[in-house]
Amino acid sequence: MLFDIIIWAGAALSLLGLAGLVWCILRVNRARKAGLSDDDLRAAVQAVLPWNLGALFLSVIGLMMVMVGISLG
Repeated sequence: MLFDIIIWAGAALSLLGLAGLVWCILRVNRARKAGLSDDDLRAAVQAVLPWNLGALFLSVIGLMMVMVGISLG
């Protein structure tokens, strides 16, 4: 029962991280299509980078929780 909770919580975290990654992709794509100058585009990408890394970290932690739940359950 406990391991099922760990698995489902990990899956939820992974999906939340995946949604964050998709948001980052859409945000950078929108900035690219806006026709910004190189400096403005670089600033937009740098502003999204911490969110991208956070979403990737969240997804990895979720996948690790799933693996631990499956291994121990």
